[in-house]
Amino acid sequence: MMPFTLAEASRQIASRRLSPVELVKESLQLIERLNPQVNAFITVTSETALASARAAEKRIMRDGPRSSLDGIPIAHKDLFDTAGVRTTAHSRLLENNIPVSDATVVAKLDAAGSIMLGKLATLEFALGGPSFDLPWPPARNPWNIDYFTGGSSSGTAAAIATGMILGGTGTDTAGSIRVPSAFCGVSGIKPTYGRCSRAGVYPLAFSLDTAGPMAWTVEDCAILLQHMAGYDPADTTCANESVPDFSVGIGKGVKGLHIGVIRHFFEKDNPISDAAHQAIERSLDALRAEGAVLQDVKAPPLAAFSTANRVIMNCEAAAIHEHWMRTRSAEYGERLRYRLMLASLISGIDYIQAQRRRRELCAAMKEVMENVDVVITAVVAGEASPIHEIPMWDGFEKASFAAPWNLTGYPAMTVCTGFGSTGLPLALQIGGRPFDEATIFQVADTLERTTSSRRRRPSLPGLQKIGLVQNNIGHRQGE
Repeated sequence: MMPFTLAEASRQIASRRLSPVELVKESLQLIERLNPQVNAFITVTSETALASARAAEKRIMRDGPRSSLDGIPIAHKDLFDTAGVRTTAHSRLLENNIPVSDATVVAKLDAAGSIMLGKLATLEFALGGPSFDLPWPPARNPWNIDYFTGGSSSGTAAAIATGMILGGTGTDTAGSIRVPSAFCGVSGIKPTYGRCSRAGVYPLAFSLDTAGPMAWTVEDCAILLQHMAGYDPADTTCANESVPDFSVGIGKGVKGLHIGVIRHFFEKDNPISDAAHQAIERSLDALRAEGAVLQDVKAPPLAAFSTANRVIMNCEAAAIHEHWMRTRSAEYGERLRYRLMLASLISGIDYIQAQRRRRELCAAMKEVMENVDVVITAVVAGEASPIHEIPMWDGFEKASFAAPWNLTGYPAMTVCTGFGSTGLPLALQIGGRPFDEATIFQVADTLERTTSSRRRRPSLPGLQKIGLVQNNIGHRQGE
């Protein structure tokens, strides 16, 4: 059978029908077989992962699981600091960077008992790529390795789609969780700005960056976010908000929920492919059949959000990298170097005007959300593109479907809606009110249950149907 979901593995571990040690061993075997094809991992921590799995197994036998993540193999985007394990941001400039402490999110997931298998590929400093002039190659789409994963949480998406890990971390500044989730057919949520700490996460844009989870299913994302979220005084942007039960609506359906559809985003502002459009319409029909009340809603033009988001992101990125661009610019990959050079030409006037426009657009989005529980729109224009055909200035030509939620700070999630004619995944996006991720999960879970997409995995050479060893771990303790 195919790899377990995180939730299924958690239940099997809790009932002592699945050994964390065997689960981690199987994950490491998958990494050994598949990573040379998809380049999802930069660093694999096999020895420490196995040691942690053995400790988890003993602990679970003695006291039961710490949490639903105890014994679960995950990995982190290589922007998250990991004590004693290099954090490179996929860049030559940090090739030998060994943090002395964990990022707050890493520490929280570790405390929950998760098993870190290593560090995952990203675009260089989450902005430049796909690049072929760096110490590590870019991640490739496991549905077809000639195609791009999207960025920048590229390795996380590829590793989840293949089953190498059951969940992982990402960051999202202009769609960096949602876009690779869409192209690789996994689930990923950008939580509300401030929901998760960014302490120990290398920044791209201070006023936009958000950390969040990625996994195979909506339920798995909810489980991960449960242990990632929460106030952290080490991050001045972290919100002092209580953490609800994010899984409260899982399995409850959508009857009576009011869902807005921002059609002009994907029909007029940035028209999507026929296949992507049909997949969205099928999803909307499914929600109606489940009892949801749908209505079209209108927001400001997509380009207004996208332009403001791009100006702010690039200007803040230029500020972060100013010193190294002056002293070590040749060490950047070509794509990021050119992007930062362009970003450095943005004037202070442009930045202030973008921030002013941002306030206006936040007010407009608040009005859009007043009479609906969530909104649905596109997340990407169609299926992924060939990796060698991604233009140097990818993302600058057309308005971004992800930008409205980065600019406003509202939460938004990608859900797989099926597959196009090329066999590559299709997806849509669900946006919600601030700090109401639970309702997004409820709607996304309902959509996920109406399709068969979660029963289909990439067919890479070496990715056979995997029968996870369901040893009763009590027997292992007696060996």
